[in-house]
Amino acid sequence: MAAKKDHWSSEAYQHSASFVPKLATKIVQWLDPQKDDLILDIGCGDGVVNIQMQEVLAQGGGSIHGTDASPAMIEAAAKAAAKAGASKCTFEVVDALELAQASHLQRGHFTKVFSNAALHWILGACKADSARQAAFFKAARDALVPGGVFAFEMGGLGNVAEIRAALLAALARRVGLEKAVQADPWFFPDEAWATKMMEETVGGWKVERAEREYRPTQADEGGVEGWVRLFGAQFFEVLSEGREREECIKEVVDVLEVVCKNPSGGFHLGYVRLRVLARKL
Repeated sequence: MAAKKDHWSSEAYQHSASFVPKLATKIVQWLDPQKDDLILDIGCGDGVVNIQMQEVLAQGGGSIHGTDASPAMIEAAAKAAAKAGASKCTFEVVDALELAQASHLQRGHFTKVFSNAALHWILGACKADSARQAAFFKAARDALVPGGVFAFEMGGLGNVAEIRAALLAALARRVGLEKAVQADPWFFPDEAWATKMMEETVGGWKVERAEREYRPTQADEGGVEGWVRLFGAQFFEVLSEGREREECIKEVVDVLEVVCKNPSGGFHLGYVRLRVLARKL
């Protein structure tokens, strides 16, 4: 079996998406990390948020174990934690959709599970298979102690709708809408979907809080093009490398630099965030 392509790099992320960990404040407040918490972070990326939690965890016996499917991001996270002296942070390459097979993470010993800006990718990778989506939430539940909580933030219904439309339209003109939709890696649900999935389909969960927030976000140093190249990479893989792909990227960027332009300066992206706090029964 061919190795799964790693689309991520810490350098590209810092250039075009450094705002992601900076805007995690609210979901971290929902998580409410305490000094003795044992936290599992699913989709930790380059570990910025984990290292921020070190200050609290260092006061007690707690720790945070970050997992991500990207070896490049885990390597960057481990290096950053070592440089910061964040001894309470550990990292491991784990595909979230294979969490149930990671027996050392399924012992029901974590007090909290956390995820920020990752589940729309994780659930998007199996959006045509609701059973696999359910299996993920079951594995997250089985990682927790009874009464433990799962706090997550992800793209919610309507997230980056203007960007998604531009990507699908440009791609559909070249390969047809069906193939364009198949290339779309994202899954953006609403509160009702999350509640039904966790409480009814999977069971053993009680959703205590859920909200969707429209949060226009200013593009990073990489601008619209940096964002499109980083986060839209999987869309463009259905096109041949070279001229065809670059022409498609240019078409998308040209449209979005008009649609997303802020008269006050810069570009704003139409982020919609779904936040959920659920407790294991």
